Order: sequence, then C-alpha cells, then structure tokens
Amino acid sequence: MTRVKRGTTSLKRRRNVLKQAKGYRFGRSTKERQAKEAIVHAGVHAFGHRRRKKGVFRRLWQIKINAAARLFGISYSKLIDKLTKSNIELDRKVLSQLAQNNPTVFGKVVAKANEIK
Repeated sequence: MTRVKRGTTSLKRRRNVLKQAKGYRFGRSTKERQAKEAIVHAGVHAFGHRRRKKGVFRRLWQIKINAAARLFGISYSKLIDKLTKSNIELDRKVLSQLAQNNPTVFGKVVAKANEIK
C-alpha cells in the first residue's frame, strides 16, 4: 500500500476555517479550534436572525401604515379590518410602500376600504 501524506488536506481545511473566521477578535481569528467554535456559533446566530428579520420588517411596515392611516383619520387596526372585509388583498409590505412613496394612492385605498361598513 502506498504512503498517504495528509498535510495538504489538513492545511486546506485549516485555511478554509481561518478564512471564514477572518475579522474575529483575539484567538478566534488565528487558532483553528477557537475559530471553528466561533464559526459554529456565528452560524447559529445568523440562521436565527434571518428568521427574526422577517418579524422586524413586518413591525416596521405596520408602523408606516399606521402613521399614514392616521393622516386619513383611521387607525391601523381598523384599516386592516376594513381592508379584509372589503376583499382588498394588499399585503403590509405593499401598503407601507404606498404609504411612504404614493400617499395619494394610499388615500384612495383607504377611501375604498371606508366605503364598506
């Protein structure tokens, strides 16, 4: 059986780990074992925060919609209720963009929702 030297494989693995840990502080950027640990924890937080980001944006949209709706004399919750009852299927992302960029169109949507009692 031929001899297998494993130096290149382990060096490549070490380089990849340290490349991922670039910018970390102290031994986490230079020591392989600490870098591996840091990468695992960073991955866990990145995964969780990607999920949390969706909720953060939804809350931001709600704030923008509420601020714009109050200019037309209606609260956020009543506006959403009237939109669902009048079968206007605009999601919060689109409504917040309308409220911020096209207030006149948002006003028409609010007026259309107010038609249904």
